[in-house]
Amino acid sequence: MAVIHSNVDAAANEEQVLASKTKLSDLWKTEDWQAVWIGFIIIAIGAVGVITGAFDFSAAKFSTWGNGNSLLEQLTAGFWGKLVLTAVVLGVLFTVGNALRGVSAKKYVPAFAGLFALAILVRLISAEYTFNRYLEWAFFALAVGLIIANTVKVPEWLKPAVQTEFYIKAGLVIMGFSVLFSNIINFGLYGLGIAWIVTPVVIIFMWFFGTRVLKIENKPLVITLATATSVCGTSAAIATGAASKAKKTDLSLAVSISIIFTVIMMVFEPIIIRAVGLGEVLGGALIGGTVDSTGAVTVAGTALGETAQTVAVLVKSIQNILIGFIAFAVAIFFTTRVEKKSASENKVSAAEIWYRLPKFIIGFFVASLIASFVFQPVVGADAVGSINKVLDQYKNWAFVLAFTSIGLDTNFREIKEQFQGGKPLILYIVGQLFNIVLTFIAVYILLSGKFFPLPNLVIG
Repeated sequence: MAVIHSNVDAAANEEQVLASKTKLSDLWKTEDWQAVWIGFIIIAIGAVGVITGAFDFSAAKFSTWGNGNSLLEQLTAGFWGKLVLTAVVLGVLFTVGNALRGVSAKKYVPAFAGLFALAILVRLISAEYTFNRYLEWAFFALAVGLIIANTVKVPEWLKPAVQTEFYIKAGLVIMGFSVLFSNIINFGLYGLGIAWIVTPVVIIFMWFFGTRVLKIENKPLVITLATATSVCGTSAAIATGAASKAKKTDLSLAVSISIIFTVIMMVFEPIIIRAVGLGEVLGGALIGGTVDSTGAVTVAGTALGETAQTVAVLVKSIQNILIGFIAFAVAIFFTTRVEKKSASENKVSAAEIWYRLPKFIIGFFVASLIASFVFQPVVGADAVGSINKVLDQYKNWAFVLAFTSIGLDTNFREIKEQFQGGKPLILYIVGQLFNIVLTFIAVYILLSGKFFPLPNLVIG
């Protein structure tokens, strides 16, 4: 009986501790919830602007320049106006968030201005024709930050704005609005079979291979690299990294490896597919399920043909829906299993799971549900698409701020230490090969026409 009373008392004490940790003021004073509100505010303003047509809330975007397209031609008054709007909207929202958390606005505002200027440089470079075709903006954001951090060093006045997680979380909430569950209908069970069955299997395989075979002790790095490999590169790494509390160097390493191999696969996978005569439907599905980046999937699919591009993008879009679910599962798994020190600690209360669950995941899901089941039925798919065109650039700016921050907060020695004798690279290569083989099996069974009737696709 004494033991029972002891356990009850311990549980009661735990609930009291968690209750003391969780306060109503968390809704506006914690970074997680602030990211949710920032995301919702931007979504709401963007939606009102598109639906009413009363104002243009579009953020600035550098169009591809070079290869005959002059950069100067796009630097119009309208562009500068959108750039100022983007800086003001993000600057005000993030400044208010910081002020509510006790960060001096006098220090944060000039720091944010400096960071935003670096983000402009990143987006300018990444829009150059050749760079834009083969490399993601994340690469240049990391590169700019790393160069500064490892050469001239980050000036003290800029450091208050180096807040990687804050920008990432807000960007992911905005991204949630673009993850439409209606994409499942477009490709039905075919896409689900390719994306929703293969992806979890690859993640589980890479987790056990990384932790049991390679014995990588840095478990957040393993799960971040696993989801980057199996889902969609940068976005999945961002979400899972936040859910598993990965270090900035973990995220930087995972994204860097993913970007390098994404470029390689984007170029060579269509060539190999064409050489073996796989066809556009099978080839497009294979590309959609194995190439990490959505942009790279589009380019690689286009190299095979219009049908391949459509199939590739559909598979990748359905796969992207998993981001929120996987981040949620990772947060629960790390809270209840990975971060526990002994068997006696394996039982975790619902209160602790709630306390430690990254709240931006809730914002991501709510934004997705609202877009899918409220906006799309009421205002139509075209209006939702127009809203997402507006929101997409705010998401991109938030992510550029985040990845530039990662670079500024990282040194090459830390990245070198993360390689652990090349084990992360081995993990990625083995995991990606497993992903390709498993995806090919699923694609062949579902889309070869030998086992199931082929789906009716509307092309163009």
